[in-house]
Amino acid sequence: MKISVIGSGYVGLVAGACFAESGNSVICVDIDEAKIDGLKQGNIPIYEPGLKEMVLRNSAEGRLSFTTDIEAAVKASLINFIAVGTPPGEDGSADLQYVIGVASNIGRNMQGYKIVVDKSTVPVGTADKVKAAIQEELDKRGVSFEFDVVSNPEFLKEGAAIDDFMKPDRVVIGTDNVRTAEIMKELYEPFMRKNNRMIVMDIRSAEMTKYAANAMLATRISFMNQIANLCERMGADVAAVREGIGSDSRIGYDFLFPGPGYGGSCFPKDVKALIKTAEECSYDFLLLKAVEEVNERQKQVLSRKVLALLGEGEQRSLAGKRIACWGLSFKPRTDDMREAPSLTIIDTLLAHGAQVLAHDPEAIREAQKYFGDRISYSHNQYEILTEADALVIITDWNEYRNPDFDRIASELKSPLVIDGRNLYRPERMKEAGFTYVPLGRNGNTTVASGGDN
Repeated sequence: MKISVIGSGYVGLVAGACFAESGNSVICVDIDEAKIDGLKQGNIPIYEPGLKEMVLRNSAEGRLSFTTDIEAAVKASLINFIAVGTPPGEDGSADLQYVIGVASNIGRNMQGYKIVVDKSTVPVGTADKVKAAIQEELDKRGVSFEFDVVSNPEFLKEGAAIDDFMKPDRVVIGTDNVRTAEIMKELYEPFMRKNNRMIVMDIRSAEMTKYAANAMLATRISFMNQIANLCERMGADVAAVREGIGSDSRIGYDFLFPGPGYGGSCFPKDVKALIKTAEECSYDFLLLKAVEEVNERQKQVLSRKVLALLGEGEQRSLAGKRIACWGLSFKPRTDDMREAPSLTIIDTLLAHGAQVLAHDPEAIREAQKYFGDRISYSHNQYEILTEADALVIITDWNEYRNPDFDRIASELKSPLVIDGRNLYRPERMKEAGFTYVPLGRNGNTTVASGGDN
């Protein structure tokens, strides 16, 4: 099939590469000329395992191309995916100006039947707005072309996006047209060889499904973080609690790891957007408001533990303290720092006078855009430990799971490790002479007092 993917960010680039991988002719479109020029030269603007190799292979074989010419892309394609950003506005609602702008552009340039697919995460009712924007442009031109608008939300996990796309848990297609549904099924058939997980529903239900899925996962994370904070106060072990509840088949183990809060491009934005959507319907979504509040508090837990252990005076000053941080991205296997807990944690440490030294396998370049020279960076995870007063683990990269503990102890000024991901066994750390502060595992009420209020 001939496909255009308008928007070459995370979602659009992954979708375009994977559709090309299955034999389609794909044109990726973006208004950012520098990005398109880079992609033509094989420079991938994001880090995602396997993506660069797939882009290079399909570009070389002629199935994948990049352009800023949306007119030519729309005219050449039967299926046009809208994959532009929907950033949150000041009130938390999704900003649809880029989605509607693309829809209008499609209406100005289409010359025959088109399928227009909302791949961006958009609120319920967006398909109607997209349809209206296209029709308005057709009316201005005085032409009448048939078109269908489809909702096809993405469910990709950053760090595993290629696998998720090529072997999806499910593909949700929102359409009211049987013919369009069949075309979309044909497009996704190569990804359904082992399990046919195609779910066809009405457009508004498909739009809601994306928000509901992310809101549910965010809720599980916030719930488990509060359980971890309570475990600290009660002397319970959150790892044992997770095993106990996760073994219930109705609950399962996924998204029940405590941590410093969720971040990234999806959960924070989508929770806010769903709360705002509910308000527009005069519905007070109390549960999600609590999920969001818990998450904002959780982002302060690690810095509060540092302040409780190392802060001096009533103001908990960290002047003269060197704090080493492992992990900057919001999760491993990505360089994405949008809404990352590290931003809040490090800002708090800096505000209290600490000198912060940071390592991350992929996100240093992104971190420099935010922190600049306010912190120090190293591509060697041990180099930043020299004479540091504490090591704070923020992101659970594999590189941190089985480190050289002897070297950590010898480099640190004092063997203090504050582990926001519970990577190590407390008994092993104690035997090795560390002061080890995980989440929800030590029952230390003094340290726990720096956590959730």
